[in-house]
Amino acid sequence: MTKAEQILDFYSNLNIDVSTLPLKVDVLNPYQNPSPEMEKVLHEFYHKYYGDHHKRGLILGINPGRFGAGITGIPFTDSYRLKEFCDIDFPTDTRETSSVFVYDVIQAFGGAKKFYSNWFIGATSPLGFIHQNSKGNWVNYNYYDDPKLEKAVRPFIIDKLQEQLEICGNPRKCVVLGTGKNYKYLQKLNKKIQLFDEITPLEHPRYIMQYKLKSKENYVTKFLEALS
Repeated sequence: MTKAEQILDFYSNLNIDVSTLPLKVDVLNPYQNPSPEMEKVLHEFYHKYYGDHHKRGLILGINPGRFGAGITGIPFTDSYRLKEFCDIDFPTDTRETSSVFVYDVIQAFGGAKKFYSNWFIGATSPLGFIHQNSKGNWVNYNYYDDPKLEKAVRPFIIDKLQEQLEICGNPRKCVVLGTGKNYKYLQKLNKKIQLFDEITPLEHPRYIMQYKLKSKENYVTKFLEALS
């Protein structure tokens, strides 16, 4: 199987039993019964950039959000970036803050073809979550935002981390997006199951865009140094 076939098989088989989750928490699974448009884009993107058998480094985000991978199915990639930098059309116009920074890094790295030839962007939890707040609105929820949720999805996370490692060719190092809870969680988990020899933390793109925008170019440089 090519890497593209492995990745598409991985996403198409993602599933969590919602009955195991805490109350007022639901799964964000864009890969379950995807629209024909999303399915077409997923196949086009992964066959374009991963239609080979080469090993890659692994970058782990937190979990998919509603407006990036939650719509396109591709981590940190909204429809605008998909068209602008990957030359792939998506019918719904979406803009996602983290995607802006990630594609600044990708362009500085040498473009999408070079970047994706060297790296696979996955997630600690490749499925996302939403939570019904006190106002009755459903909002983004990270796997670590609730101890009960973290405990419920831990077997899923371990299983899917192992599968993402296999997709990449079992690298012993990984890069983690999120220097806080995502990094600390993976550090603690890694001490128990020893997936990695080294975990390199980098600031989460959303944090940079929201709080460190004036220093964005410095962060792009930092990312390039870590990824080169």
